Amino acid sequence: MTLPRRPLRALVLAAAVACALALAGCSGPSGTDTAPDGGGGGGAKATGWSYQDATGTTIRLDRRPERVVALDDVAISMVRYGLHPVGTFGRLPLAADSRWDGLDTDGIADIGSASTTDGDGDGSDGVDVDRVAALHPDLIITTIAPVDAAGTLPSGHVGTGIADTEQQRELAEIAPVAEVRWGGDGAEVVRDVTDLARSLGAEQSVVDAAETEFDDAASALESATRDHDVRLTALYADHDGVYVARPEDVPALQLLASHGADLTVPGPKGYAWGVYSWPNAGKVRGDVLLLSDQGYQADDLVEQPTFADQPALVAGQVHPWTSPVLDYASQAAAMRQLATWITESEPLDR
Repeated sequence: MTLPRRPLRALVLAAAVACALALAGCSGPSGTDTAPDGGGGGGAKATGWSYQDATGTTIRLDRRPERVVALDDVAISMVRYGLHPVGTFGRLPLAADSRWDGLDTDGIADIGSASTTDGDGDGSDGVDVDRVAALHPDLIITTIAPVDAAGTLPSGHVGTGIADTEQQRELAEIAPVAEVRWGGDGAEVVRDVTDLARSLGAEQSVVDAAETEFDDAASALESATRDHDVRLTALYADHDGVYVARPEDVPALQLLASHGADLTVPGPKGYAWGVYSWPNAGKVRGDVLLLSDQGYQADDLVEQPTFADQPALVAGQVHPWTSPVLDYASQAAAMRQLATWITESEPLDR
């Protein structure tokens, strides 16, 4: 989920967004000629590997990539599908990111970020290029989110977690950089991530099991939403105000809505977010608040006079909203958690 920039930062559809305890282009493996050897991303008999990313760039290699460095949002999915990237980067250190809990991280280098000047990327400090180079990757994977409903990609096609076009060029000199589409229909993004994992050596049996788990969780969510009339509001807050996510613009939220979740559509116009200044924060409605794990937390919200009496906040119906992980297994866990929250909540804001 990308967070808003100050004073009006645009949240990466990354800190994007999924509602889980866990926000155009067409992306997916294209013309993959790899013959998997049955391993989870290990050596492969390969005559070639290719991938067309969200920017329309086709990456062609003479063999399937084995040493992969990936943005955390994608790296977590790779691990869930039985793969093992050699490095990861993102908004939080690996050890501090709860989304990695229970996953095998042995041998995955936490690249972290380097201090750089502001550039034309997503506003982050960017990747530590030297540490990436030391891992000798065959492929670097990140994501890219549209900046508007028309699907326009960021200037320079700078990927998430990369500081600017110069840093993107430096990384591309180390290994090809693939950018996974992180916008539009949530189910399509999940399929894109899954197809990429398969092309990198994920076993079909692992993918099938995750998809079955997802289908069961989606049914549980649909059942919970049928039986409980509860409206959910996904938001981020800071000293500038409250940013309410627009479900149709955030793939993970759009996916939840497609399986019955009743998500608030903000009144203020804007791509991905409707922004309420603090004087107008009393207009934010919802029976359950899904609060970004970045920015203000519940204790901060109760200190805001215009928001302190928000019904869900008063009732304690506030739950964490973390950055998106868009694969079948991660979304299954998110849906099951959301179904539990819905069944335990009461309609308040009518």
